Amino acid sequence: MRAVTLDSVPATPAVSEVGAPRPEPGELLVKVAVSSINGFDAATAAGYLQGVMDHRFPLVVGKDFAGTVEALGEGVDGFEAGQTVFGVVMKPFLGTGSLAQYVTVSAAYGVAPVPDGLSVREAGALGLAGTAALDSLNAVAPAGGETVLVSGATGGVGALAVQLAAARGARVIATARPGAEADFVTGLTGTPVHLVDFTGDLPAQVRALAPDGVDAVVHLAGDGAELAGLLRPGGRLASTLGLTADAVPGGDVTVHTIMADPNPQTLAALAAQAASGALRVPITAAYPLERAPEAFAAFGAGALGKLAVTCS
Repeated sequence: MRAVTLDSVPATPAVSEVGAPRPEPGELLVKVAVSSINGFDAATAAGYLQGVMDHRFPLVVGKDFAGTVEALGEGVDGFEAGQTVFGVVMKPFLGTGSLAQYVTVSAAYGVAPVPDGLSVREAGALGLAGTAALDSLNAVAPAGGETVLVSGATGGVGALAVQLAAARGARVIATARPGAEADFVTGLTGTPVHLVDFTGDLPAQVRALAPDGVDAVVHLAGDGAELAGLLRPGGRLASTLGLTADAVPGGDVTVHTIMADPNPQTLAALAAQAASGALRVPITAAYPLERAPEAFAAFGAGALGKLAVTCS
């Protein structure tokens, strides 16, 4: 099968021919229709996960997938051949990812049915970014009327976090440079989003909008300790970048270090919101599998939203 692979790390992903996987007991074999690029994939290619996870070469990259169940491994129930599913590859090693024509995944974790009303294209770009955004919002739990600062609002996770925060009735402050970034972020929701330019004096801009400090921060980019300093006493911060309470000394704030948990319940909740139109998967470009290296380059250059990759 055709797949996006790495023969070593760090390296630039390339498209090559590899053997198709077969489902082990408890696994599904999925014919992948759509995947997407995530920060995790870029980090893998850059070699940042060496020593953290086992790498098996040639390493097929990719976390997100949406497609059709092709076959069931021994002992699998609750799914059937021909069913449309989506989710996140959650194996304890790197090597058999989803930027490929086929992928095997656990039937018990990281996969859920695609409901009516949700396109396969959207589902293939929703899993990991959606889970990270929802887990972050659940951690800081903004109440209606509270102010949430989303740092990194122009990326896939941030664009979803802005929407989720606004849907909870929060007042959203989001980072974006003037121009295309600002237009992208303000177009995400039907409610106003207050913008701050992270290339300028970010603390001063945030303080002008929230003199007493913000109630919550979603830390997806930038200096986490600086962002924590913008919280009011008792504020909450969720970080997908590994920030811990130890890095925020002396403040009366709570820090949540987020590791996205794409359990079936979370995936189903995200899919239902997207299917209803309450949540828009912010795909800004789509690439065929053969041009996936271009998608990686665009991601590294700071592309807005989600970049989808069609695999079949």
